[in-house]
Amino acid sequence: MADAEREERPARPAEEEGTSELFTTLGKQVKVLRVRAGLSQKELGRALHCGEDLISAIERGVRIPQPDFLDRADELLDAGSLLKVAKEDVKRAQAKSRTRHPDWYRNYAKLEGEAIELHNYGNQVVHGLLQTEAYARAIFTHRRPLLSEETIAKRVADRMSRQQVFDQWPSPTFSYVMEEVVLQRPIGGRGVHAQQLRQLLRMGGLRTVELQVMPTDRDEHPNMDGAFTLITTKSQQQVAYTEVQGHPRLVTETAEVRSIADRYGIMRAQALTPRESLALIEKMLGDR
Repeated sequence: MADAEREERPARPAEEEGTSELFTTLGKQVKVLRVRAGLSQKELGRALHCGEDLISAIERGVRIPQPDFLDRADELLDAGSLLKVAKEDVKRAQAKSRTRHPDWYRNYAKLEGEAIELHNYGNQVVHGLLQTEAYARAIFTHRRPLLSEETIAKRVADRMSRQQVFDQWPSPTFSYVMEEVVLQRPIGGRGVHAQQLRQLLRMGGLRTVELQVMPTDRDEHPNMDGAFTLITTKSQQQVAYTEVQGHPRLVTETAEVRSIADRYGIMRAQALTPRESLALIEKMLGDR
């Protein structure tokens, strides 16, 4: 899935709503409290049972801190309710932050944020929800026609903010099938590539995420029509989303969605198991 790569800006950007300033301020507060406690980002992440990347993104104001994160961080960092009191503001800001996505993409972004199941097949790049900030920046930086630095920064922030879906509890169920070539393409250079592979290992190790690799040497393949995402909504409706050359399409017709779901099921059966897939990624890191 190409993940929302047009120029149009939403009618009411988050910056005008004040949410950007809220996240930036909260991030600075978390950083000050962390430093005061003598903890590194990695140490704080370990103590809060989350990744170093999440702590870094929150401190830079590009990831929304979930209310339960604020509760746990407040107690761990002895913040005296400094972080807890921001929970209601964060909840209101989360709703407003959806306006950061362009009008044409907003319906999908809303479905993604409220999904109870999300299944993705990727054949070009790592799916946006699994990308590191550096990987996402490399994609937008080299996109043609060239984007301005301001647009790149906004799109990277938007993409990182979508990853808050992993912080929800109860969590949606996630599964990914990605072509082996996606893992082999060193987008952003060797350092960014290695960081992205480590991110996939971390995400694939979550209880709520199943990550599978489709080997390039498979001589049968049920889907040569491009990437897609299947989403099951709270009402138990399943829909599909595709995007080709910047043209998005939300598929809701039952028979067509069922056909896409059937292809996805066959691909999951043909791909490496989640354990085999993570072992392959580890080997790729070791061979670098």
